[in-house]
Amino acid sequence: MSHIIKTSPNRNKTILLISHNFSPEPTGIGKINGEMMHWLANEGFKCTVITTFPYYPHWEIQAPYKNRWFKREDINYPDSNGLITIYRCPFYIPSKPTGKKRMAQDFSYWVFMSWVAGMFVLTKKKFDLIITIAPPVHLGYLGLLIKNKMGGKLIYHIQDMQIESAQKLDMISSKMILEYAYKIEKKLLMEADYVSCISPGMIAKIKTKVDRDVIYFPNWVDITAFYPVNARSLLKAKWGYQNDDVVFLYSGAIGEKQGLESIILSAEELKDDTKIKFIICGTGPYKHKLMLMAKEKNLKNLEFLPVQDREIFNEFLNMADYHLILQKGSVSDLGMPSKLATILAVGGVSIATTLPGTSLHNLIHGHNVGYAVEPDNHHLLSKLIVNLKTLDCYEQKRANARNYATQYLNIDNILKDLLVNVFN
Repeated sequence: MSHIIKTSPNRNKTILLISHNFSPEPTGIGKINGEMMHWLANEGFKCTVITTFPYYPHWEIQAPYKNRWFKREDINYPDSNGLITIYRCPFYIPSKPTGKKRMAQDFSYWVFMSWVAGMFVLTKKKFDLIITIAPPVHLGYLGLLIKNKMGGKLIYHIQDMQIESAQKLDMISSKMILEYAYKIEKKLLMEADYVSCISPGMIAKIKTKVDRDVIYFPNWVDITAFYPVNARSLLKAKWGYQNDDVVFLYSGAIGEKQGLESIILSAEELKDDTKIKFIICGTGPYKHKLMLMAKEKNLKNLEFLPVQDREIFNEFLNMADYHLILQKGSVSDLGMPSKLATILAVGGVSIATTLPGTSLHNLIHGHNVGYAVEPDNHHLLSKLIVNLKTLDCYEQKRANARNYATQYLNIDNILKDLLVNVFN
């Protein structure tokens, strides 16, 4: 597939993104969306975004933004004639996001984003390409509304199979609500011009719902901003660890589906080995509960850290010996951990809780970039951690991880491939 996309033909093409999350959110879907639209603007596209105020992963509005009314922002790229216009909408943020509160949050998005989306219909503004991001599922209807009224092509992009996740985690138990949600999803899967998602396993699940092509559109990483650092002993000292400490790091969202209580239980089992250290870095609705668990168990080998600044994040990731990618078995292949791309870019060796046959398991074993262990079983996780001391293939796995990121997760290649798919 050709990767030669000239800037000049894109100058008059317009792209609309509809998503809850956008830059400057530091992690997750917001980070990915921000990088995508900035890349497209640098390529000369005129980009519009309908989104909210940044709140993730803290679950509160981040300064200097205020969640009071609509806000428009314009970002110009003089060298490429590119432009990003951002419409931020007010919305409801639950302090403790339960299933019902998340549904109320999604509804508030729908109400306020519909106003902005309707404005484009009323002003007869046409977009060449409309991209909607799920979750939540129903935002795709706004893209479908604009497409049907004004034309253009619609990409329905799935970052996380939200309905199945909510069902598997018992966040939604109402049969009526689930049936209605699946009905909405199927309509969007059938009527969008393109459907895309981030893993082969998700593609297979989508194809059981609708008989159509699904574009593989994985999350990427900036391989120039995230890269291996050799002087890792100095980095350990910077974060307060000894050179011979073996550091196991989880860095990412702290929610229910990750099953991070396994780290607490493994830390308890291994607390007599003073050289094994655990870090849980990030924020989220489940963090306080985990901290209480660790305090009750009086764990000295586990440290909680806040989200690290981007300026030092590459060093921080390089400091760790192993990177924990945890998820409950019930949500296997309903998404792909976004943190994985960055871990691979720094040459990190992963320990993933994932089932055989899943996309994550296949990547870990197929490219020899880490280890996979059965989910929801902290005894097996602890056993693997102890056995890692006797394994001698560490440096090869680090090299394999970096090579995979360079070859498959380069933002330029991924987005140029997408443009070829939708514009040719």
